[in-house]
Amino acid sequence: MSKNQQFKYSNSIIVYPLIILFTIWLVFWFQVRVDSGIKAFGIRPQKVEGLLGIVTSPFLHGDINHIYNNSIPLFVLSLAMFYFYNKIAWKVMGFGLLFSGFLTWLIASNGNHIGASGLVYVLVSFMFFKGIFAKHYRLIALSLLVIFLYGSMIWYVFPIKSGMSWEGHLAGLITGLIFALIFRRQIAKPERYQWEQADYNEEDDPFMKHFDEDGNFIEFEPELENEIEIESEIEKNLKLESKENPNTNINYIFKKSNNDTAN
Repeated sequence: MSKNQQFKYSNSIIVYPLIILFTIWLVFWFQVRVDSGIKAFGIRPQKVEGLLGIVTSPFLHGDINHIYNNSIPLFVLSLAMFYFYNKIAWKVMGFGLLFSGFLTWLIASNGNHIGASGLVYVLVSFMFFKGIFAKHYRLIALSLLVIFLYGSMIWYVFPIKSGMSWEGHLAGLITGLIFALIFRRQIAKPERYQWEQADYNEEDDPFMKHFDEDGNFIEFEPELENEIEIESEIEKNLKLESKENPNTNINYIFKKSNNDTAN
């Protein structure tokens, strides 16, 4: 198995989602305490001045319930994103925010679209489809968990509730699917044991040499076991050298150290 773990914990996995959440709540505090007029800087469809909302809208919310309902899933999904997809997390979230916002600007008919729910839908969609494409057991489990927790959100990509930006939700869903396809090759490969490798040779495995023809386990003395490991390495080197230089003869001479005793 690979010594390098594919999914590693680091402080950034928690710090980055907390920074994102803190920024959103800080803007909301400014909106409530200082200037409520900033809510006007949302996405205004098909209007040039509404393009600014592509960047600003995820940080603006209508009321405390709106920001609260977006904060919990955004934090949970961000944690999962930075843990399972750490190398592409910022790309997916950053470009996903821009692309879903622009798509909302294109397909929406009217209104002032604000809130981080579009980004939430990007993350839900991306992690669900990415896990299916990856075929990695951990990522598939993550996909199933995401659907279990947030699968009901699919209904809100349809105009079933007035005052809710279903266009923003639909744009986020489409964006997540597109990004899962774009980053399809950047997936974690299932960890494989040494005996699962294509070039594995049972005869070169020091552990398999402990078994006789009848399958009985034989325990060697430490000195003999070290010699077996050295011989295995030499055999590998000989095979490699013979492939690269077929006309070259290589002779290895072993000398016992003074500490070796004759049997």
